[in-house]
Amino acid sequence: MNVLSFCTTSAAALVLLAGSAVMMPAAAQSSVDPETVTDGLAYPWSVAFLPEGGYLVTERDGLLKFVSAEGDQSVVSGTPEVFAQGQGGLLDVVLSPGFESDRTIYMTFSQGSPEGAGTSLYRAKLAADGENHRLEDGETIFRANNRAYGGRHFGSRLAFAPDGTLFMTLGDRGEGSRSQDPSEHTGSVLRLTSNGDPAPGNPFEGLEGYKPEIWSIGHRNPQSAAINPVTGKLWTVEHGARGGDEVNIPEAGKNYGWPVISYGRHYSGGKIGEGTSRDGMEQPVYYWDPSIAPSGMAFVKSDLYPDWQGDLLVGALRGQHLSRLRLDGDSIVAEEQLLAELGERIRDVRQAPDGFLYVLTDSDDGRLIRLVP
Repeated sequence: MNVLSFCTTSAAALVLLAGSAVMMPAAAQSSVDPETVTDGLAYPWSVAFLPEGGYLVTERDGLLKFVSAEGDQSVVSGTPEVFAQGQGGLLDVVLSPGFESDRTIYMTFSQGSPEGAGTSLYRAKLAADGENHRLEDGETIFRANNRAYGGRHFGSRLAFAPDGTLFMTLGDRGEGSRSQDPSEHTGSVLRLTSNGDPAPGNPFEGLEGYKPEIWSIGHRNPQSAAINPVTGKLWTVEHGARGGDEVNIPEAGKNYGWPVISYGRHYSGGKIGEGTSRDGMEQPVYYWDPSIAPSGMAFVKSDLYPDWQGDLLVGALRGQHLSRLRLDGDSIVAEEQLLAELGERIRDVRQAPDGFLYVLTDSDDGRLIRLVP
């Protein structure tokens, strides 16, 4: 496989990639006007779009906010108690594929226990009385065994597949060796039913010593997940250490290498594992060195952004930009950095049903921003 990498830190420069890369000229960029929908959000993590209008936004400290089309905020009651330390808290939120009839939402969160905190999945129904919203029949339907002390590397993103199964990404909790243990959910991608059970046909179903929910292993801290609308495949993006952030297309039963192989180094500067390759371990589609700290991703399929059609957008926390990745099938052939002028950490990026793109900024005065062509 020809692995491509980002290899410059210039926010204005077009990136040269390894192999037969294509330069993406600046003139190809659709101009966008960042329009603030609302601000004053406390470290927002994820946004979902309600069909009747308005937005659901998670805040890491445990609040779920309803944001009206005019930008007014109110707290949605009925959320689970979260372990809000470090990277932990209330994380992803997605609507059920049948939301218009079942009013069901799913959220991931870090849940405390005497054995430490881990990543859990919460399901509830959204009810409303005018502008007042609440969650009803809330239930934690899945508890991962990636429990550990401290607040590092919970993941986690959710993505519904075309067949209705639910992918859920989990971090290694700062204990990388656990990502190579298939009896652990730690550092893995899971494939679940809408009830939180192992999805039929999972690769390790019925195998002793393997968790039946697991789809793939060997991940570090994937905080991005989305279904490619052309192929129906799951794509993920995960944090490396000091470099080595990765884009992957996780396949059933495959091992993505962490911490045995990596294109990054430890924060101390030391070598990670055995190097960059090993038989039986998958190569990333793309990687960044130095790290951009990626979080949130979306495939562009909206006619509102004709020059970005089919591209992949990835938020950058450390990099403080929106990365636009040009695709050729399952390969990434060029990259451009957008929104660097905001000087903001980008936590999430989504395309709404009306075709507009949105980003969330990660701060104690976080913003929900609409990208207006």
